[in-house]
Amino acid sequence: MQTSSDRHEYPAHWEADVVLRDGGTARIRPITVDDAERLVSFYEQVSDESKYYRFFAPYPRLSAKDVHRFTHHDFVDRVGLAATIGGEFIATVRYDRIGADGMPASAPADEAEVAFLVQDAHQGRGVASTLLEHVAAVARERGIRRFTAEVLPANVKMIKVFTDAGYTQKRSFEDGVVHLEFDIEPTDRSLAVQRAREQRAEGRSVRRLLLPGSVAVVGTGRTPGGVGRGILGNIRDAGFTGSLYAVNKALPEGLKELDGVSAYRSVRDIDGPVDLAVVAVPADHVPEVVTECGEHGVQGLVVVSAGYAESGPEGRERQRELVRHARTYGMRIIGPNAFGVINTSPGIRLNASLAPEMPRPGRIGLFAQSGAIGIALLSRLQRRGGGVTGVTGVSTFVSSGNRADVSGNDVIQFWYDDPDTDVVLMYLESIGNPRKFTRLARRTAAAKPLVVVQGAGSAPQGHAVRATQLPHATVSALLRQAGVIRVDTITELVDAGLLLARQPLPAGPRVAILGNSESLGLLTYDACLSEGLRPLRPLDLTTQASAGDFHAALSRALADDSCDAVVVTAIPAIGEGSPDDAELAEALRSAAEQVPGKPVLVVHVELGGLAEALSAATSTAPQPDARASGARRLRPSQQLPPPVRAQESAAPDAGPRLIPAYPAAERAVRALAEAVHYAQWRREAAEPGRVPEYEDIDERGAARLIDGMLARGQGLTLGTEETRELLGRYGIAVREAVPAFTPDDAARAAAGLGYPVALKATAPHLRHRADLGGVRLDLADEEQLRRAYAELTELFGKPEELRPVVQQMAPRGVDTVVRAVIDPAAGAVLSFGLAGAASQLLGDMGHRLVPVTDREATSLIRSIRTAPLLFGWRGSTPVDTAALEELLLRVSRLVDDHPEVVAVTLEPVVVAPRGLTVLGASVRLAPPPARNDLGPRTLPLY
Repeated sequence: MQTSSDRHEYPAHWEADVVLRDGGTARIRPITVDDAERLVSFYEQVSDESKYYRFFAPYPRLSAKDVHRFTHHDFVDRVGLAATIGGEFIATVRYDRIGADGMPASAPADEAEVAFLVQDAHQGRGVASTLLEHVAAVARERGIRRFTAEVLPANVKMIKVFTDAGYTQKRSFEDGVVHLEFDIEPTDRSLAVQRAREQRAEGRSVRRLLLPGSVAVVGTGRTPGGVGRGILGNIRDAGFTGSLYAVNKALPEGLKELDGVSAYRSVRDIDGPVDLAVVAVPADHVPEVVTECGEHGVQGLVVVSAGYAESGPEGRERQRELVRHARTYGMRIIGPNAFGVINTSPGIRLNASLAPEMPRPGRIGLFAQSGAIGIALLSRLQRRGGGVTGVTGVSTFVSSGNRADVSGNDVIQFWYDDPDTDVVLMYLESIGNPRKFTRLARRTAAAKPLVVVQGAGSAPQGHAVRATQLPHATVSALLRQAGVIRVDTITELVDAGLLLARQPLPAGPRVAILGNSESLGLLTYDACLSEGLRPLRPLDLTTQASAGDFHAALSRALADDSCDAVVVTAIPAIGEGSPDDAELAEALRSAAEQVPGKPVLVVHVELGGLAEALSAATSTAPQPDARASGARRLRPSQQLPPPVRAQESAAPDAGPRLIPAYPAAERAVRALAEAVHYAQWRREAAEPGRVPEYEDIDERGAARLIDGMLARGQGLTLGTEETRELLGRYGIAVREAVPAFTPDDAARAAAGLGYPVALKATAPHLRHRADLGGVRLDLADEEQLRRAYAELTELFGKPEELRPVVQQMAPRGVDTVVRAVIDPAAGAVLSFGLAGAASQLLGDMGHRLVPVTDREATSLIRSIRTAPLLFGWRGSTPVDTAALEELLLRVSRLVDDHPEVVAVTLEPVVVAPRGLTVLGASVRLAPPPARNDLGPRTLPLY
């Protein structure tokens, strides 16, 4: 490493692991004097053409002077970065700061010349694009704002790297060379390009794990039993379509097969390529296996071995080293301590997990960190996919174990454009990167439903990520804002997922209810009211209803424009005319297929046969197995019309429309309510609104104020006048509160402000606590004011303890509170609620991520349970919610424009029938937390 006094300390924070375009990984780090031999070796492997493009002339080898120049950097004006795999260079980039004359310079010069060289074998993998993101971030850190580059016209690939990056640039042609100049500040377009590349790269990295062409199970025991031998059998029995290998270094010499699978003592001995290795050896032997896999070119690992972060500090360090080791070879890891992965696609049929049976194929993507939860989810989907609900099965399944590398974010990237997955179900014990998760969730939810159970666990052990400081309820609210269907239990997770997998989204909350039980219909009606739906009067078909009666009633309900969904209730019926399970299933399906645009759900009581029939039946033709088992055919009076072909399926390529069935009305209605809310979110997301511009906002003036205030210290809470001045720059007026340390001070203040006035104690224990008697309102004259002052001091102590203030009375209205806070993990969050017990005791607060659009401000006000108090509840006068929306938008703009504003509280904000008044405000300033979402793409650090 550089140690000379004229060089800066080695910038270790520039080191990063990255995912490349094809899903492989590489490590980016600064080049140092110790890299001379690596640089020479790297250059020898570059083609003459690539060397010519780099130096504009034949340049077969590097001179000693060149090697010195390219390995000695001051990390300020001269910087070199390398992308490495297996410790060897595959690409380099460097910048040299230059002045206006194009000659080497130092700060304050803010321009640098940049140049790349990528090994030919790694061109086309997105290495140069990734290096550009990282070297631009380094340059910005060192005060450089603009890059220049000279490229030969024939070097089309490099020109494309620059032009596709999304930066604002100028381009000229002179002396046979293309001259490019571009600002390196992130733009909306550069961020969009970066995130699109991120999605493709991370999605492909997971694709390599879930769609392998060949699999090696390392750690297959010599005798039956054991984890490795079990997984080998599961892969074989599932009918994996690729090449399968058993690996165990303890296998006898000459043993060629194990359980009918080709067997080897080492991955190195396998003749062909290995895409995926499932590692099931003791933790102490895993490093050796990782090395073998890396040297053989294995693309990814599923590590089921335990003994890592879950076992304590020593295990956490072992886990960090595992990830570092695997990434050295460009491999990604699921695990360690993983349950495994499953892909039911007919072209793959991979069961590389501890599940003894392959799940039923379907269109649900399933993610769980915990193996126990993964088992429970697979079991429920297997049972209900063919029994209780009859909807669908699993497309792919990932149980990530300790989630050391591949996380839920990565798998969402894969499912986003996976044609075999229509619904995503996730059990998340924690959300390590809430800012990124909500961004990915919002994009994914716009295309397909994302249902999440969020545990209350901490970030995965061993991860170097910021922990969110937001309450669990706030994070849940932010997830809902991003379109996530947030449920509380795995039962609700499965209930909602099975409905969304094969039924269309409801157009609204109106629900028709029909069935052969009046009491069950009323239970369903009450459940709809509890979930905020709008049920129609239940239709009782009586216990004598035939299959034809059900068909006719459902057909009429679906054809009725006054309903958006139908819940069918069914109980066992006895009598010659009552339908059996298969008949009733076909009656319901036949009617549902005539109107494919509305969801249909069934609530059944002890009708296992009905659920199975709903699962199996795909047409009105009698089922052979049902007839063989003695099920009655419909009498002529009960014959059903032929089905009408659905013109639009519930989900892309969803297959036959299958009706979900639930054993309880509450569960069916809760799943339907989630679908209604999600459908509403989808409609609103199609028109997301805008962030308004206000002509009276003085952004530059506010910036000057903030800079001046922060010059006094690293973090401070502003005084009253400073707060009023800063908020005033954003058009937020705070009513003046005049300190009154004596009764005479109070009288003078009231005379200046004008009666009526309020007298308030502002001591911390009395602030905003009108219930304790620390506030006196509507004081009409000096006599009342002095009497109130005496009462306060008598009750609560001396004026210096009370800190009394006098404030002019505001128009009567509803007291509310507006808050904004910058969370280091989730970002800026705007919150709103009613002041007092509603927010403090009941936690009735709404939350939105900043920046907030006009539509989001409107929905934020209406999201709290006590919102009716703002809209004329029980005959009260509605208040000016338009003014409240504007206030929310102005606060959002303030914290978005100035991340140094880390906390804002406006309390109380009295919203009157016309206008509003901010009576109290506090602002805290601090250096803003680093925005990792605006920097270059990286994997979590270890």
